[in-house]
Order: sequence, then structure tokens, then C-alpha cells
Amino acid sequence: MPHSLPYWRLSGFYFFYFAFVGAMAPYWGLYLRSLGFDALQIAILMSLLQVMRIFAPNVWGHIADRTGKRVAIVQLAALISLVAYLGVFFGTSFWWLFVVMSAISFFWSASLPLVEATTLSHLKARTERYGNIRLWGSIGFILVVVGLGAMLDHRPIHELLWVVLLLLAGVAVFARSIPEAELANLEAEPVSLKSVLQRPEVVALLLAGILMAAAHGPYYTFFTIHLVDAGYSKTVAGWLWAFGVVCEIGVFLVMPRVFKRVRVETVLLATLLAAAVRFLIIAWQVDNLPLLLVAQTLHALTFGAYHASAMALVHRHFRGRNMARGQGLYNSLSFGIGGTLGGLYAGLAWTPFGPGVTFSIAAACALLAALVFAWRGHGLPAQ
Repeated sequence: MPHSLPYWRLSGFYFFYFAFVGAMAPYWGLYLRSLGFDALQIAILMSLLQVMRIFAPNVWGHIADRTGKRVAIVQLAALISLVAYLGVFFGTSFWWLFVVMSAISFFWSASLPLVEATTLSHLKARTERYGNIRLWGSIGFILVVVGLGAMLDHRPIHELLWVVLLLLAGVAVFARSIPEAELANLEAEPVSLKSVLQRPEVVALLLAGILMAAAHGPYYTFFTIHLVDAGYSKTVAGWLWAFGVVCEIGVFLVMPRVFKRVRVETVLLATLLAAAVRFLIIAWQVDNLPLLLVAQTLHALTFGAYHASAMALVHRHFRGRNMARGQGLYNSLSFGIGGTLGGLYAGLAWTPFGPGVTFSIAAACALLAALVFAWRGHGLPAQ
């Protein structure tokens, strides 16, 4: 790593940010079910983490590009998210949690795209090093998802609230330590954001991102519930989540070598096809632990390789003063619109049709993403 790169400060932010995800995605649905909410109510509340990403990252990205104060916005957003979260200790009704989780999500969603842009700016031309920093997010996710799974088999579910509070505090602390990156040559970028968005390969990338996020809706909303209902303990459920992320770390480490030999677009297409296979296994083979392990191994492709290749393409297409807005737009469309649609169809399908059909819809979304990207996603090779 270059001497000037704030490796540990960036890595620490990713660690706590994704540790928070490791608490919320697998276990918050269980907490909501313990309050007596039905599948649709759980899906709506869980989707709020994605709903706010439809527009909030664009607002924050636009402000960041105008002011050049990316890190200051991240610091403010992390602090307000922490304060907003305190609301979960003061009420448990659906509408109270709806308001509280909306507030958390609006500010929490500001952080990641701006930190991604800041990290890439610190790396400059050495973007292949991104995975070495981002893998600490995976490590944070693993430690929390395994530890909480074991804890919640023996402790009441409401203790989850205190763990999440500590993790959000960690996000706020490390946000304070990240230095602002030098924004070099921003005025030299002559291409407008509108013209970038008119390119067929960019449209295909964004559409594939929406569909890929939609494909993951049932996974992030109901996978733990699916496992527990199938007879697995919360400890085993935690290990299954963690196993997928361990495989993801391995992919982050090898991606720099992969990108030297294989086009980024080819890698992305392979990850979309892998997602279709993965969700079909989860849909119909949840009782088959060996096959379930295969499905979780594919997380290395469907998250690790997918995220690394998508970030590389976003960074290629959105440059200069378009960078933070490009990151914000990608997050808004994929995780925002796609993630929201995924959570909502999962909530609507879960009770009447069951997990098999719900995860099969997820597989169909991933396959459609592959077809869209195969059709128009391969632009000219990077120079």
C-alpha cells in the first residue's frame, strides 16, 4: 500500500459498516417477528434500509460533488444515524419503527457511496487494491453474524438492539478518522453526467444492478427465517451466513489477478448467472445441507466478484465531477429501487406461495439481469 493511503482508517469504517449489516440483515427480521409483525410488515420495515437509497445517495452525492466535502457529509450522516437509532428503545409499534428506521436509513445510506468514492480517490490509479480494503467489511460481517447467532440461541432477541447500537457507534467513530481525499483534475472531465447515462453499456450496467439487488431481496429479508423454519438453529444460520462471506473474502483477494486476465464485463456476467443457480438451490434444497453449502459458496461470486466488478465499471464510466454522483446513482438504482422491489415482492409472496416460489422469483431476476447485461453490457475494452 502507498504510504499516504489511510488503510486502517478506511478499513475500520468498512469493518463497522458491514458489521452493522451483519446484525441487521440476518437478525433484525427475527426481532421484528418477535414483536408479532407478519411477513409483509417485516418486508416493509426491512425494505426501508433500501427505500432511502433510492434518492438519499443522489442528494448527498450532489452536495459532495459541489462542495468537495465528502468525508464531512459522511461524519454528519453517521452521527445522525446513531442518534436516530436510539428511537428503537422507545417504541415497538409498526408506525413508530417505520419512522425510526426511515430516519436511520436516510442518513445511513449517505455513507457508503461517498466512502467508496473517497477510497477510490485515495487509491488513484491503483484501483485493484480496493478489495484489500473492502475485505475488512467482510471480516466485520463474519464476526458479528457468527457471534450474534450463537448469542441469540441463548439470549433474548431484544439484546440485539444493544449490539446494533455499539456497531453504529463504531461507524461514527471511524467516520471521524477518515481524511478527505485529494480531488485531482475534476474540472478536466469534459463529459456530462447525462451523456454518460446515454451510453448503452451504462444503461445495461444500471439495469443489471437493479435486477441483481431485486434478486437478493428474499435473501436479505427472509433467509434466516427460512433456515430457522427449516429446523436449523440460529448458530447454524449464523455460520451459513458467515461461510458465504468467508468465500467472498477469498474472491476479494484474488480479484486483482483475475482482472488482469479476464475482462471485467465477463466477470460480472458470470456472477449474474451464478446468482440464478444459487437462489434456485436455496428455494428448493434448504433441507440439503451440502447443497446449501454450495449455494453459500456461490456468495463469493454473487456478492464478492459482482461487487468488485460493478465498482470497477462504475469507476470507469463515472469520472471527475461525475464520480460521487455516479456512485450515488448506482447505489440509488441498484440497492435503492432494486433492493426495495426485492424486499416487497418477497413479503407479498412469502405467506401465500412459500419460500420455494419466492426464491425462484429471485433466480428469475438474476437470470434476466444476465440477459440484459449480455445484450448491451459489453462496451469497448478499457484503455
